[in-house]
Parts: sequence; structure tokens; C-alpha cells
Amino acid sequence: MKSKNVRRFGSTFVVAGAVVLAGASVGAVEQWYKDVAKDNTHYEAIKALTDQNVIRGYSESQFKPGNSIERRHAALILAKMGDFQEPSNVADVLKQYKDLTANSYYAKEMATLTHANVFKGDEKGNFNPTQALTRQQMASVLVNALNLDQYDSGEKVTINLSNVGESHKKGVQILANLGLTDQLKDYRPNEPVTRGAFASFIHRANQLVTPEKPEQPQETGFTLSLMHMNDSHARVAEMPKAITAIKEIRKEKPEALLLHGGDAFSGTLYFTEFEGQADMALMNLMGLDAMVFGNHEFDLGDSENGHQALANFVKGANFPVIGTNIDFSKDPMLKDIVSETEFTSTPALGEIHKGLIKEVNGEKVGIFGLTTESTEFVSSPKAVKFLDYKESAEKAVAYFESQGVNKIISVNHIGFDSDPSVGNDLLLAASVKGIDIIVGGHSHTKLSKPVVVDKDSNGVKKDPTIIVQADQYLTHLGTIDVEFDENGVITGHAGELIKLSDKAEDPEAAEVLKKFSGKIEETFGQEFGANLTVDLPNPRHRGEDNPGPSVRANETALGNLITDGMLAKAKEYDPKTVIALQNGGGIRNSINKGPVTIGEVMEVLPFGNTLSLVTLTGAEIKNTLEHSVRNSPIEEGGFLHMSGMKMTFDSSKEVGNRVQSMKVKINGEFVDIDMDKEYVVTTNAFTARGGDGFKVLGDAYDKGRVKDLGLDDWVNLRDHMKNLGTVSPAIEGRIVDVKK
Repeated sequence: MKSKNVRRFGSTFVVAGAVVLAGASVGAVEQWYKDVAKDNTHYEAIKALTDQNVIRGYSESQFKPGNSIERRHAALILAKMGDFQEPSNVADVLKQYKDLTANSYYAKEMATLTHANVFKGDEKGNFNPTQALTRQQMASVLVNALNLDQYDSGEKVTINLSNVGESHKKGVQILANLGLTDQLKDYRPNEPVTRGAFASFIHRANQLVTPEKPEQPQETGFTLSLMHMNDSHARVAEMPKAITAIKEIRKEKPEALLLHGGDAFSGTLYFTEFEGQADMALMNLMGLDAMVFGNHEFDLGDSENGHQALANFVKGANFPVIGTNIDFSKDPMLKDIVSETEFTSTPALGEIHKGLIKEVNGEKVGIFGLTTESTEFVSSPKAVKFLDYKESAEKAVAYFESQGVNKIISVNHIGFDSDPSVGNDLLLAASVKGIDIIVGGHSHTKLSKPVVVDKDSNGVKKDPTIIVQADQYLTHLGTIDVEFDENGVITGHAGELIKLSDKAEDPEAAEVLKKFSGKIEETFGQEFGANLTVDLPNPRHRGEDNPGPSVRANETALGNLITDGMLAKAKEYDPKTVIALQNGGGIRNSINKGPVTIGEVMEVLPFGNTLSLVTLTGAEIKNTLEHSVRNSPIEEGGFLHMSGMKMTFDSSKEVGNRVQSMKVKINGEFVDIDMDKEYVVTTNAFTARGGDGFKVLGDAYDKGRVKDLGLDDWVNLRDHMKNLGTVSPAIEGRIVDVKK
């Protein structure tokens, strides 16, 4: 065992409740546990450690002092207490146990304590991680982990050891000698250690030992300044203005962190031409402290080169790109750039980490990042897998807290109030304790002021979590100052969005942009003979400033124009085609009235999709449309725009029974769709493969019923508009929610 010095635990030690339980942070001044009365044997210990913010309960009112502690939790706690060296190969250390692997919960901590000879397995070669730690086992591990024998004078206190296991007698005797137990007649060695008893043992040890040098007094408060952006979507041309705003903030607040909420990829010709390299070059000038992977970072997974462009982006970035809930182990392009150090204070550039610890003005700040689990359906991640966002967040928080970090930021690409079935910021803030700030993305929400969540999922008051999100497309840079007390609890905040369109371009960034803009401008500005007589907006629900219609929840004139073009093109290849469907999440920009350019069309449909044909029965079409409106009136990327048909639905009905009518246009007239009849439908290749969770289409694709025509979607739209010449689309009542 490596030599250690025993220190006071008040500022360094994290006890079971804070590490392994999803309990709320406890501020002793503000509340107390209903199940720990003043006459409770362990009241003094629980009170002292709670006042130090060392332990916390299952909730703000429940400590559950009688609950036992598992062996793996004890290993987690002790590994963070002492000065232990983590073994270089965790898997090799754990081979001695039949019931552990390197993938086990708290594997590193159990390996560390095993390597230090603090923990041993049973006679069958099992660690028994989920078994309760017995009182005699606790005596041995405490003595070994804390070197308590150095405080033993050798004068033995009389204690009954007759029922204590031979290997634990020394440890129990030392606890008695040091006065850490008064159970001398019957130590009850085989009973589980309770939370209350554990607190008492730690508290008594805290009174016993003396630190090598006085601890420095902790400041009474700390202010953390952040800048944030999200969903920039290859708006490279806007980055010089953003960099100007960033530099202005840093001039006033040099320690301010800069975080990106994901989706740098896809959306303009800059990405189509340079596949992330233009974005990377400008973002490298920003001084980003961290960026989380967005779902669109995985858009090229189905391409010939797979995720090579994403790997190149990560390797070339001078900032960390983090993915706490992402498994890259099966992807040939990305698996080799995943760091062996999951959480680090010294991130290796060009590698992927799960999280970071940043030091800001002498205070440690933990940063982790979550990507929506819906990426599996709304992008093309292929072998990349996305893990449960809540479980991943809980593990990250537990790790940071075990390192004494009490200011924690989650950089999220899960959406502010997106589909609850795959999670969102509001649910995360209410469900996972210990997160102080959420920097959001994915839903393109404009939060003009930060949102505070101070109640958990049961409506019980909790320490506040602040949520921010800065709209989309680099229209704004978000800023926020957050004040913390000495326990890491938020006591105040002030935040705003800075409009970037009024900023001047940063000269250095403008020069870098020129390396890419020339080629873009050549193509982007070309007119092709179409004149738009009306503006075609592409609205989104983006918070309190924009509560109106959305391309992801309502029929739009632009959606009608796109699907009309799809249907016209598909009929050239199969005259039997009668319906066209386009997912709202694939429509990415608006077009202003006047002459239309190639660049404008490409920015509307930037993902390089192609046109596909599939034959569906009326029943399969109904299933598909039910999935389309399942979240209505909430935004849904899979909301389908249509041509050649129209439908009504009732968003107040239960999911699966919302579609009220479906009519298809045959020989110039709309007739009811026959459930048993087959219809040829065209859609983009992403949707045809089952993207956005369309199971019926995914099954059809798997069975070879989908034919990809290989026609680029933006080209189809361009040709359709060119053929029209004068373009005047309108909302026609193709999709009607009868509830409204």
C-alpha cells in the first residue's frame, strides 16, 4: 500500500450519500432530515458532516440512516479519500475476481483498493460488489486505508473478539484502542454497516487525526462566468462576428469559459464543400473550452468515408470535444481517438473524453456533455451508440463530487423541452442532482434569460439548476455569471444573449474565412431562373420569443414546395408515384422572395439526401402518419410535410389514434386512402431507411422494398423551382389539426 497521510475530511472526503445516491445536495442551514431526530445515536455525526457538505441524503428530507452501504460504494469512497495510485491496467487487477470486469460499476476504484491491499475477495474469488459491507470488514478497510495503526499506542482495550473473523480481529482491536467503537462486549461483526454508523465512524476518526498543516480558509463565494453557443450548423461566415463578441467578453472577464452545445456540422455550403474543416479553422480561433457532439456531427456515417470527416475535425480541433453518453468502441474511424482517461484536467487535443475538470480562479469546475439518444434515428451514426442520458449524467456527477468538485456543468445536445421519451434539459435538471448549469442545444431554443429549475421530478425543492441556450446559427452569443456559496450551491445569476449581427468582423478571423469563402461565393450566388413572389419562412418553436408555428409541427408553404418538387421528380421515374413525404427536421433554412440562388436552395436541404421510392399499403401509411404527429403540438423532427395527399388529425387523442382522415389525389380528385390498397410513395433516403424512428419504413428498407433513385434533394427542388419560373407556394390545408 502506498504511504498516505491521514487528513481532516471536512473539505476533501466524500461519503456514501454524496457519491452513490441520487440525493439532493444538502445545505444544513436550509433544511434537515425528517428521519434523523436529535436523539438519534448518529445525529451529531450526520449533522457535522452535513454542515461540511460532505454527505447528503436520498432527498432533502430523507437521510435513511439505517440503510446499509455496499462494498463497491465503500471502495469508491475510500479510493477518493487516500493518496492511492490507480493501477495502470484495471482489467488485469480485477482478473482475480470472478464477479468483476473492467466494465463493472466503479471498476477503477475497486481495482485501486485491491491493488493497495485494502480490499480482498472471498474464498471463492468474488469481490461481492453489491453485498453490504459488514462491520468487521469496515474495521479492516478503514485501518488499512487510513493507516490508523500509526495512531495506536499499543495499549489494548478489552473487547470481545470471539465472534470476529480471524482476518479482521486486528482491525476491530485498533478501532477499540482508538476509541472509535464502544461496542466492546459485542461488536456485532457480521452486521451490515449502516449509513448512520458509517457517518459516526468517519466523524470520530475526524476528531482523532490532525492535519499536517492548517487548511486555508475557504472563500465565502465564487462567481463563474460563461459564454455559450449552440447549433451553429456550418454558419462559418458568421464566426468572425462571434469571435469579436468573444474577445470583448474576455477583455472584461478573462477567466470566462466558452462552451458549444453541439451541431457544428451540416447546414451550409461550407459543410458541403469542406466537411467540417472550415468550421474547425474558425472555431480554433475562439478559444473554446469544450464542445459536445451534436446529432448532426454524425450525418456522414452512411457516406463512403464514414465518420472520417468527424475524426478529422476532432483531431484538428484545439479544444476538447466531449461525449459522456456515447460509445465509440465499434466505429473504425473514431474508436482509436477515444482517450483512455475518461475524465481529465489535462485533456489531450485530438482525443475524445467523457468530461473535464477546469480550474477557474482557483476553483474546480466539472464539465461533461450529453448527446440526444435520438441520434440513432435522426442522423447516421452507424456503429456509434448512445447511452442513457440520466445514468450517464449521474455517473459523471458522482465522479466530479468524488474529486471534491462542487460546481458542475452539463453541456447538452438533448434539447430544452424536446421529446421526453429521449430526454431533455428540463427533465435532466429535475431528475439528476448535483448539476448546477446546463448549456443547451439541439432544440434551437432562444432563452433570452436563463431558466431556473429548483424542484425535482417529485416537486420537492432542490438546489437550483440554471439552463441556458442561445438560439441558433450564431445569431447570438450567450453570457451568464453564476454566483456560488462555499458549498457550491448557486446563490445568484445574471445572463443575457448578445446579438451578433451588429458586431464587426474580427480581422484575423476574416482573413482565415477568405481561405474558404471564395469557392463558396462562386457557387452560392448563382441564380438559376426562379423568382419567388413571397417569403418562405422556416419557423421553429424557440422559446418564449417565438411560440408560433413550426416546420416541425405545422404545414408550411416551403414544405409544400419541397414535396411538390419531390413528387414531380419521382413521377418521371415511376408514374405510379402518388405521395411525397419530407421530414420537417430536414428542412433547415428559409428563402426570401426575389431571384433564388443555388446556395439558398442548398441551405434549405443541406444534408445530401437522395430521393427514394417505397410501396406502402394504406395501413402502413396510416402508421407512418401516426408516428409523424405523435408528439404534436410539440416539435418533432419527423413531422412529415406532404404532397399528393392531405390529412386531418386530433392532437388531443391518444398516441396511435390521432389520424382522423387520409385522402390521396387520384386523377385530379382526393379520395380516401384504402387501408388494403398499395401506393407508391417517395421520400428522402434518410426517412426511407427508418430515420426519425419510422419503423414501418425501416422494415420496408430492410426487406428490400425501398429503391434509392440517387437524385440529390436540393437538385430536385432547384429543378422544380426552375420549371415553375415564378414560384408562389402557399399553405393549402394539407395537414390540419382538428383540435385547433
